[in-house]
Formats: sequence, C-alpha cells, structure tokens
Amino acid sequence: MDQQEFKERLLKIMESKHHAAWSAFTSGQVQRDKLHIHLEQEYATYVRDFPVLVARAYVNCPIASVRRELIENVYEEETGGLAAGRPHPELFLEVPRGLAMDLSRFEAVQLLPASARYRAFLDAATASDWDVGAAVTTLFVEGTRYERGELEPDAPKRPQPPLEKHPLVLHYGLSVEALALTRAHRKVEGEHRAAAWRTLLGSVAPDRRQAVVDAVAGALRHWLLYRDGVAAACGVPNVASGAAP
Repeated sequence: MDQQEFKERLLKIMESKHHAAWSAFTSGQVQRDKLHIHLEQEYATYVRDFPVLVARAYVNCPIASVRRELIENVYEEETGGLAAGRPHPELFLEVPRGLAMDLSRFEAVQLLPASARYRAFLDAATASDWDVGAAVTTLFVEGTRYERGELEPDAPKRPQPPLEKHPLVLHYGLSVEALALTRAHRKVEGEHRAAAWRTLLGSVAPDRRQAVVDAVAGALRHWLLYRDGVAAACGVPNVASGAAP
C-alpha cells in the first residue's frame, strides 16, 4: 500500500477507539466503590509499564532518528524530566490517592481475563519488530479517536475541557490538584502525537505497512474486549463492544 492508504487505514482504526461504556464513567454512573477496578486495571495493564513497552521498540529500532523520538518518549514517561517533573506512572496514582483509595491494591493488581489478554498482546507486539512496537504504543495506546485532528487542520481536535470539568472532579469530588498526569499529558501529547505520525509515515518501510496496520487493528480488538471486561466488573450493563475475541 502507498503512504496515503497507510495513513488512512491507521486513521480509520483509531477513529474506532471508542467504547460505549465510557459515557457511564464520564457521567458519574459508575458506583464510587467500583471505580477502583477501572483505575487498577488501567494501571496494571499498561500505565505502570508504559515506559518499558516503548523502550522495547527503541531497543529494536535500527533507525537513529526514530530511536531519538522513542527515547524522548521513554525519558518523559519514566522520569517526567521534560514536562511533568515526576514519572507518569507515579502521577497516575495521585488519582486514587485523591479519591482516598487503598493504594496497596495497586501493588498487586489481579488482572481481569480480558485485561490479561490485552496486556499479553502488548507484550508480544512490543517484543516484535520495532515498527509494530512503535505503532501499538505511540499510536494506539497513547492515541485517541481524534488522531485525524492531529494531521488535518479541519478535522475535530481532541477535547481539552478545563480540569474543573473533569468527570472525576465533577462526579467524584477529586481535587483538581490530583490531575497532575492530565496536566502533564496536555503539555507533551501534541509533540508525542506528531512524533508518532512522523515515525510511522516517514520510517516504516512499504513492505511493512500491512503488518503495522494489522497490529494496530489487533490492538483495537483487544482494547475493546478489555473495556468490555472492565465495564462489566464496574457494574455497567449491556455495553459489550461486539469485538471478536
């Protein structure tokens, strides 16, 4: 496939990165005593180890310019040294801390079955060729359904409402100060999105494009099933994505 088709197929996949249950989480419908399940699964499935997942693509990459993009991402995620001031996984834990959750639960999370399968997919993908690892981490995991807005000026952009309007603040009483990770992401994500697309469109060989598309499509399938499992565990009814197992 040519570069334009490659880009369009990736964009179409990313535009499907949305789960019907998310509105229950953003409108406060999830019971407070179930909310910890969602946060624990997010943390253990990818947040805690995201720097490691990206670093695997870095180690496997033979292209110096791409390695520089990837290691900058790793450095920020692992240390917060470019924007956040603290490692991003640590900043994530400010949310459950701010909600007065038992943080010891985050030290030994039991993954739900679909969460474990999604994590196994991420591990396999990032242990594969560098382009697959980079696409799955920097495009799919870090990206949103608004990726087209990162590339096309007239496409919808990622919403960035005031932190005071964040669902956890509005519906669960979280302090705005606990949203340190959200603030950090808003500082660096524009460049992270640009770097992801520069890498994929500029450095993935034509004969590797199909493998990358297939990997990102696989990430979407596993993510939707992962979200199915989290929603069910949090008591959100009738929201199965219909993704094939």
